[in-house]
Amino acid sequence: MLARRFGRQRKPRACGFTERSPKTGSGDIIEPSLVRVKRTLPILLVVLLVAAALTLVWQLRKQAPPEPARLLPSGDAFVYVNLKWVRRVNAINQLPAVIHDPDYERFIRDTGFQFERDLDEAAFAVHYPESWRPGGTAGQSPEPRFSEVFVGQLDGDKIRAYLKKTAASVDNYNGSDIYNIPLEGRTLRVAILGVDSVALSNHPNPLVIRGIIDRNHKLASPFAGPAFLRQYYKSVPFASLAWVIARVEPNATPSGFGNLSMLFQKSASVVVSARYLAALHVRAEAFTSSNDDAQTLTDKVNAFLNLFHAAENSAAVAPPDPDVKAFFESLSVSAHGDRAVLTAAIPPGFVKKVLEAESGSSPAAQGTAPGASPTLATATAAK
Repeated sequence: MLARRFGRQRKPRACGFTERSPKTGSGDIIEPSLVRVKRTLPILLVVLLVAAALTLVWQLRKQAPPEPARLLPSGDAFVYVNLKWVRRVNAINQLPAVIHDPDYERFIRDTGFQFERDLDEAAFAVHYPESWRPGGTAGQSPEPRFSEVFVGQLDGDKIRAYLKKTAASVDNYNGSDIYNIPLEGRTLRVAILGVDSVALSNHPNPLVIRGIIDRNHKLASPFAGPAFLRQYYKSVPFASLAWVIARVEPNATPSGFGNLSMLFQKSASVVVSARYLAALHVRAEAFTSSNDDAQTLTDKVNAFLNLFHAAENSAAVAPPDPDVKAFFESLSVSAHGDRAVLTAAIPPGFVKKVLEAESGSSPAAQGTAPGASPTLATATAAK
């Protein structure tokens, strides 16, 4: 009776309690959670690795020169301008209108390309002759040579027809046609790189433009580009619309560097950049060989600025122009170790007045659009 009464227990169904199976333990409760963690952890690691890789690529791209500049060959100076961003900040509309001469109008009609309207980016490599500096990338050429990459809105059919009509011969390299255009005793080589880009070079060595084609096929990785360009591009401020990186050789022929020998005693590298933030902010940084050279350069530039200020004050009979006054007051130069740095903020009104004065005094300047390639315009005129 007792065994019958106490040996058998009714299950407490009314209260909703259940008996735990003797084979069930705490490990059975934790095991599904561990499975979920084991499945989630690899996915999380993959997401983190992808995010880290994308961040690294973005940082490399940000620190690397723009792609058109990375396509360029080795040079002694590099120039870049981003007209797409210049248009976005409405800077072009504040400039005087471009007057087209007949040669440029013919070029526009034949190619459908108008530089001030269709050009988005332009990158130039300047090749100094060896008479300017030992090891100049133009070799024995008596004058500098140029290599260029243009990016913009291109009409491929019209461009090709124009190049075929203008070229004396056409070579094919690695799937790309190279148009050889005779121009002023030199050969201008042109290659269409893609639907929106074209490369030009009048360097005497045909391997120069072939190198541009090869780099274009490799998609211009962030590690590509001339060593001299990559070395100093890190000194270009972020969001610069235009910049120049150049070697300065004061002992070169006068036609090479003009009056720069008055400022520079020894060879130096210069980085000049421009950003548009309500005004055109210009920064010029000279990398000299010593602290003393940088201080000497700073003193010379300060002396010139003092002369300008004195001349402005002595010649002022009427109230000074506010744009001119703002420009001169913004000029500043200082030495930082072996570097001399000049900064200025140029009001848009000052830029417009200078360009209008240049257009009025130089009829030849009226026929060339800003950023236009003189080689293409001259080729059009020659034909």
